[in-house]
Amino acid sequence: MKILLAEDYGPLRLSISERLTEAGFLVEHTADGKEAQWLLKEQEFALAILDLMLPGRSGLQLLADIRRRDLDTAVLLITARDAIEDRVKGLDMGADDYLVKPFALDEAMARVRALLRRRFGKRSTVIRVGGLDIDTVARSVHRIGEPIELTAKEFSLLELLAMRAGEVVSRGDVWEQLYDFNYERGSSNVVDVFVSNLRKKIDRPGQPSLIQTRRGQGYVLLPDA
Repeated sequence: MKILLAEDYGPLRLSISERLTEAGFLVEHTADGKEAQWLLKEQEFALAILDLMLPGRSGLQLLADIRRRDLDTAVLLITARDAIEDRVKGLDMGADDYLVKPFALDEAMARVRALLRRRFGKRSTVIRVGGLDIDTVARSVHRIGEPIELTAKEFSLLELLAMRAGEVVSRGDVWEQLYDFNYERGSSNVVDVFVSNLRKKIDRPGQPSLIQTRRGQGYVLLPDA
């Protein structure tokens, strides 16, 4: 899934970005509030991590923009230890959570995972669907105790479909959440190829595919009956 990270302190921004990327997320990062505002208009993000003190446009202003546009984007604010009033204001304005500097990257990752689970109505870190156990922390998949080896992109695709099990996910949504903004779309069938490869790994011989294609709409991961 795609995350926007807006933090003007370079070392912290790069550290968070690298950790998120290692965890399989697609990250757009910026040090400028106006650029963050542009990115939010041009792309769809599952989560926005916003520092309050951004040049150009503050984290609170970006939060206000997100909620005014009614975007389905979770927001995690990064605040200074003495900014209690700003933290309260941010939560009242619709922020989902906040991190107080300095913080450990492990805590940041835990909060990111928790917010994404909450966004999709999940409580457990393991999603069970279609006979699969999908561990969103370990980023592993098992079927009846047997591991299924997936690439990072394949896991991200399965996680996205599992988070929205029973719901049709459009090709555009898949593209937005799994591919870099600068990736050339063209007439590529990259999404179809990834779905096909994932099916081969998770489906059982002789049984209907867990991932169904809805012509002209997208894909749906069938929920357990």
